[in-house]
Amino acid sequence: MADLEAVTGYYGRWASIYDLVARYTPGLAAIRARLADELDLEPGESVVEMGCGTGANLPYLRERVGHSGQVLGLDLTPGVLQHARNRIERAGWKNVGVVRGDAARPPIRSADAILATFVVGMLDDPAAAVEGWCDRLPQGSRIGLLDARRTDRRLLAPANGLFRAFVLLTAPPGTRLRYEESPARVLDRRIEAARGVLEDRCTAITSARVGLGFLDLSVGTVD
Repeated sequence: MADLEAVTGYYGRWASIYDLVARYTPGLAAIRARLADELDLEPGESVVEMGCGTGANLPYLRERVGHSGQVLGLDLTPGVLQHARNRIERAGWKNVGVVRGDAARPPIRSADAILATFVVGMLDDPAAAVEGWCDRLPQGSRIGLLDARRTDRRLLAPANGLFRAFVLLTAPPGTRLRYEESPARVLDRRIEAARGVLEDRCTAITSARVGLGFLDLSVGTVD
């Protein structure tokens, strides 16, 4: 519980900065739109976002499911959820909502799609979480993952040092001492574990490294 309180308190304190980064990082809006497109959402469908943060993905999801669909965001941090609620209120969306919930044990029974951006790397057991998401979705539903990791582009390899420093500095204080190795390596391993489940449980998988290779995008259809 102490770690959970440290994590939620940390992200709550920095919610405004996180919101600015989520919305205004160059090129990230286009990647969010691409991920929403890859989910192949249709008007009237339902989509759940695990770890919705301040709601940066909500406009793209709402646009694709239309006024007849449903968008639900889950996050553990009250501070970031308030930003998301403010965004929903300003937009006047009646079919978009956010609730406090744990992505590892989401309080949902079903949906047409699940989205998780920059989430699985934060979970202690990302493979079990993705397994649980697949179990909640009917056949033909979609799951989309987007995560930051070290770039795979040789010319940009020197920038991986900066990425490792960024991951270390932005890790919540209550979690840093739990790492006995580089946080960037832990992040890579967790992302690969989540992707492994996606590949085992899904078909029609789309995978791409985007954002100069620093972002890993994967989408699959539950088999």
